[in-house]
Amino acid sequence: MTEVFDQLLVWINTHPQHAGWVIFLVALAESLAIVGILVPGVVILLGAGTLIGNGTLDFWPMMVWAVAGAIIGDAISFQLGRHFESASKHLSWFEKHPEHLEKGHAFFEKWGELSVIIGRFFGPIRAIIPLIAGLMGMKPARFYAANIFSALLWAPAYLAPGIVLGSLIDQGDLGTWLSAALGLFIGIAVIALIKSKR
Repeated sequence: MTEVFDQLLVWINTHPQHAGWVIFLVALAESLAIVGILVPGVVILLGAGTLIGNGTLDFWPMMVWAVAGAIIGDAISFQLGRHFESASKHLSWFEKHPEHLEKGHAFFEKWGELSVIIGRFFGPIRAIIPLIAGLMGMKPARFYAANIFSALLWAPAYLAPGIVLGSLIDQGDLGTWLSAALGLFIGIAVIALIKSKR
């Protein structure tokens, strides 16, 4: 799977004019019920961010593609939950992996409508929460407000680490930053070790 993503990033680098569609499809797939659990879109978005950081891609168009894909993916999952309640509960994948539906339901019960915003940032839950929101009868207007708001936060948050990485590589400062980060990590680990022995 990693090789496929590596090849896709190489392809984006050589065909930047088509990068928006790739980012849109990855963001959409990552937001779809079931599919999003299986698609590690964060790898592609990190790679896309790196290409933004080194100047290969422009930030604003890629941001728009990522936001649009995330909104539409969540909307499809929400509508699936609203209109195909019995079918979505009895999909063979959920019958084999009921824990995902149970975790999503518990998350929605705990956080209510905020779960649409919070869930966007948490791994496998991200792809389940919109479906659960539909199953639980969340009002469409409230869902779409949370969906759009969370997508506007999510896209830059997932692109930002790659942008920083890409700009550091482009400026030749990556080694310096990695050394500083490693030194900081070792310092924190030593302090934690000393405190734990007291």
